[in-house]
Amino acid sequence: MKIINRLADRFAKVQPLPAGVHHKQDIQDNKPYRVHLRLQPDGSGILILNAATILHLNPSAAEYAYHFIHGTEPDEAVRQVAARYRVSKDIASQDYQDFLDKIETLISTPDLDPVSFLDFERVAPHSADLTSPLRLDCALTYRLREDSQAEYAPTKRVDRELTTDEWRTILDKAWQAGIPHVTFTGGEATLRDDLPDLIAHAEKNGQVCGLLTDGLSFTDKRYLDLLLQTGLDHILFLLQPDHEQSWLALENTLPEDIFVTVHLTLNTDNFGNAEEVLERLAKLDVKSLSLTSSDPSLRDRYDAIRDKAAALGLTLKFDLPVPYSASNPIVYEAQENHIPEGAGKAWLYVEPDGDVLPAQGYSDKVQGNFLRDDWKQIYT
Repeated sequence: MKIINRLADRFAKVQPLPAGVHHKQDIQDNKPYRVHLRLQPDGSGILILNAATILHLNPSAAEYAYHFIHGTEPDEAVRQVAARYRVSKDIASQDYQDFLDKIETLISTPDLDPVSFLDFERVAPHSADLTSPLRLDCALTYRLREDSQAEYAPTKRVDRELTTDEWRTILDKAWQAGIPHVTFTGGEATLRDDLPDLIAHAEKNGQVCGLLTDGLSFTDKRYLDLLLQTGLDHILFLLQPDHEQSWLALENTLPEDIFVTVHLTLNTDNFGNAEEVLERLAKLDVKSLSLTSSDPSLRDRYDAIRDKAAALGLTLKFDLPVPYSASNPIVYEAQENHIPEGAGKAWLYVEPDGDVLPAQGYSDKVQGNFLRDDWKQIYT
């Protein structure tokens, strides 16, 4: 009977680790990093490095990630994986070390393509069976600066702004749901006096935190330093190329130890000197660019500007929130009024009153209210 039981155990289906979310914050090469692992019910995993790199892992790789996050001694991690997946300890040890080497390389080389250089499988983030989004875009306000065009902010839907405590509750609820990444947007988020407090709260939770801003507040370096001290991880800087104050704010920001993506909206007014703008950005050593167009008539010429950006070494980012006034970053792939692929699944958008939309600008598709409604009602 014991022999039969041993044979049955050997050929039994592998039981994966329980589904759940796991987090790690640490320092490597004097640089802080965050790792989030979401274990799926089938044992596979989604590993998120600094909210910038998303890896889809098979069950054994997901278990390696689990042990990496929890600091399991290598010999114990190898023993558990070898026993669970019925492989030799030598093979498990070699695979685990290979996994650790790849992860450490990605942490230390943030611009490295994990597919091209490290043989990870390329899978669209929104193609996975997600239990919660990977990012939450929080519009703190629809207020704009006095010289802004007011029609760019859809204030007619919003009857009030949430208080600081209410936004803290939303951040906590998002963290409990397993959302590792939040961005603060608007309107102009820096018009909220409590922005530093909200960034600090997200940092305390362990969330990777970004800010979408026109950056004009960064002409005051004291304010920029305050946001950096609260734990802000990255900035989407909405460049106004015809305003020197915007360039001054950008020049203040770029030397700081924070990742910056510059957002440029092409229109008929600035298209004529777009190449000069890109060259100026390259001279400032800008590496990351979000490029959109608000005018469909520019479609045929957009590709030429995109190619110019690439030739100058500006990496184009297409999965970021954009100002309400601009087109979706994947400008010409989406049909008019079509929700961008991944919206409502890989990311959600919260209006200033807590209403949840699949993405910015889709106010006819309210999925619930993040403050009042149950998470299962919001995310189905």
